[in-house]
Amino acid sequence: MSNLSRSIAPANLFEGPYYLSIAGELVETKDSFAVINPATGLVLANAPAATSEQLDQAVTAAKSAFKRWSLLSYDERQSYLNAYADALEVHRDELARLLTLEQGKPLKSGAEPEVDQSISWIRQIAARRIPVEILEDTDSHIVELHHTPLGVVGAITPWNFPVLLALWKVAPALLTDNTMVIKPSPFTPLTTLRFGQIAQSVFPPGVLSIVSGGNELGPQMTAHPDIAKISFTGSTETGKHVIRSAAGTVKRLTLEMGGNDAAIVLPDADWKAAIPQLFWGAIGNSGQWCVGIKRLYIHRSFHEEFVAAFVEYARQQKLGDGLDPDVTIGPMQNKMQFDKVRTFLDDIKANGQKIVLGGEVDEGRPGYFIPVTVVDNPPENSKIVQEEQFGPIVPIIVYDEVDDVIERANDSPFGLGGSVWGRDTRLAVAVANRLETGMVWVNEMHTQGVDIPFGGHKQSGVGTEGGHEGRLLFTNPKTLLIKK
Repeated sequence: MSNLSRSIAPANLFEGPYYLSIAGELVETKDSFAVINPATGLVLANAPAATSEQLDQAVTAAKSAFKRWSLLSYDERQSYLNAYADALEVHRDELARLLTLEQGKPLKSGAEPEVDQSISWIRQIAARRIPVEILEDTDSHIVELHHTPLGVVGAITPWNFPVLLALWKVAPALLTDNTMVIKPSPFTPLTTLRFGQIAQSVFPPGVLSIVSGGNELGPQMTAHPDIAKISFTGSTETGKHVIRSAAGTVKRLTLEMGGNDAAIVLPDADWKAAIPQLFWGAIGNSGQWCVGIKRLYIHRSFHEEFVAAFVEYARQQKLGDGLDPDVTIGPMQNKMQFDKVRTFLDDIKANGQKIVLGGEVDEGRPGYFIPVTVVDNPPENSKIVQEEQFGPIVPIIVYDEVDDVIERANDSPFGLGGSVWGRDTRLAVAVANRLETGMVWVNEMHTQGVDIPFGGHKQSGVGTEGGHEGRLLFTNPKTLLIKK
């Protein structure tokens, strides 16, 4: 390893080079791989491809750093996290622009809010504490419940929110005494590598390391004997592989996986006022989010009016390069997802389903652009209803009875999120309580917070992120029994 720099000068536009972050050093690699700008289809930069030996070095450094890091007090770790948030804020504009370039999301409405929320998240997490709980205290005996750190945490992060979903893991892991090694998605490694470089000027060596590379690094992390926990965000199929691989060392796991979230608009809903929230709940980030609305159930009494108004709102949006300030919807992030979303369009057309907006891809346009597509009342057994599209296609499905729509919403192997909309809040909450999901919004969409637990049911996940419950999952409970 070579210590290339621990001092990172601010810049509005960072153009590389990119390095791994291991043991406080910026590390070069022999091989690299191309990162594509999804708005152009052209190579944006080359990212370092870590070897298995470099992964081992990162884990060894994290294990060594844990011995010292875990002895710090909460206040000391808080100071480090706040210093990191301050350092990221200096680079805020640079990170947001880089995020748009590699991920595709609009700069003003997508990338800048993601970076800002991430910085705020770190500061808010830094102020939290996990106190010792007194379970019993008598004249002769005391029982205390402590929450001790796990050790080295491995984070495997996705390409749809590469900054937010990584720093969501970093802050609670480090606050609770652990050290961390992150493997970003090979589709969006650049912002992670960059905030890893910035971290090396703040944290002690080895506390936070970044290793980028191909998909082969993931199984090496999940099977690594010195990694105590894997925190994974990604697809359900990949999550199943993580579970199998981690079983050999009985790792702790937190898995946030796929979803097929239903939004139910009740007969009494103020549906006209809700259309912007429902639209962005489905189409935000070009539909590339796990808790996006994947199925939109509308009562028959206003179905036709709703579809017309929804389409009219959609027509007001602009598809294009996220650096264009007028653009509100960016491209698919990668060619693989672009091709997958096109299979939904092909299936919709092959089965004669009614497309009321979009549906046609401009073959001559560079980049990975799919237009917003609205499908009117496809059958319940159709691909677009049963599977997670993870793209800007919205099926609007008619229902007549509330009991029936709840049953249809629950008839899925997924159970991540959902939403219910209606003027009668008591009724809407009653419907929400019957949905088999980890999170349900009532008359709002995608509200999150550091004290709000977030996790999936069924095949949408294991464990929880966020909230006190999520922070506890970065610890082991340890019961201390003391005779007085």
